[in-house]
Amino acid sequence: MDNKTILKAVDHTLLKQTATWNDIKIICDDAIKYDVASVCIPPSFVKQAKEYVGDKMKVCTVIGFPNGYNTTKVKVFETKDAIQNGADEIDMVINLSMLKDKKYEEITEEIRQIKEACGENILKVIIETCLLNEDEKIKMCKCVTDAKADFIKTSTGFSTGGATAEDIVLFKENVGENVSIKAAGGIKDLDTARDFITKGSSRLGTSSIIKIINNEEVTGY
Repeated sequence: MDNKTILKAVDHTLLKQTATWNDIKIICDDAIKYDVASVCIPPSFVKQAKEYVGDKMKVCTVIGFPNGYNTTKVKVFETKDAIQNGADEIDMVINLSMLKDKKYEEITEEIRQIKEACGENILKVIIETCLLNEDEKIKMCKCVTDAKADFIKTSTGFSTGGATAEDIVLFKENVGENVSIKAAGGIKDLDTARDFITKGSSRLGTSSIIKIINNEEVTGY
């Protein structure tokens, strides 16, 4: 698998709390240069970034990030606002408290409402695998499938761990045929990226791949 194939799967990500517009502009330029899948950036930069990149690059943003415990109404509002500002793709965080309380129907309904707010735009559902047991991960595969989201995503990159190969395999075995997989968090070398794609991820959330290709120091998400 060549670097170009890997880059086409990358959501080039910058979600640091201290990110400036200049930082965002740099990753947008890199994203266009290397022909990645999208840039994934904070909601407050979406409008400016979309005006900057136009149709040259997809803009992705995050909802309920990173903890997921906003109310459903707030998440739906965030989603509508992001899309109005020009977001092409939405990465939402589930309500982990609902999951721990086994409120699977409520989780499914929240995802469904956010997908409805997305319309034709892609919705990826972050389930924060590092905080879940295997049964909870399998339950979330069903919730995401039933809610008709487009992707299930491993991690925010802001918790206790990121994507693992085992979780990608588990997702592949348990999601519906219309749900794709995004691995995110801790992808800091090309071998890991290749492995995740081989095992079933069609997207990678990372800030590191372009840096690696450019022989730059790798830090962060």
